[in-house]
Amino acid sequence: MTHQTVSHPGLPDDPRAGAAEPTPSCPVEITLHALRGRWTTLVVRELLRGDRSYSELRRALPTLSDKVLADRLAQLAEAGVLERERQAGWPPRTRYALTARGRRLGPVLQAMWDWGAEA
Repeated sequence: MTHQTVSHPGLPDDPRAGAAEPTPSCPVEITLHALRGRWTTLVVRELLRGDRSYSELRRALPTLSDKVLADRLAQLAEAGVLERERQAGWPPRTRYALTARGRRLGPVLQAMWDWGAEA
């Protein structure tokens, strides 16, 4: 049974849920924007398994081009999903880790997987 404040099962009790058109402030649009583009969900999947270096991500996703990987990492950093940690030394190294916000995408991706597997 849904909560009495929810007017339609599965829809949030939030004024933004009644929008007549997509808006940048819509939480669903924000999520979809963060996960946009091919390969993004696979990069997040790899980071859900733990912090990774650029070369570790390349090895985990061997057919992903350097350009697309760099683009996806920048996109996810801009969305607040991951953080970069530059490590001192030569050659310079960078580790990528999900933020707390990024780790919360795990159940979102699982729900998307479950929904898609029903087809």
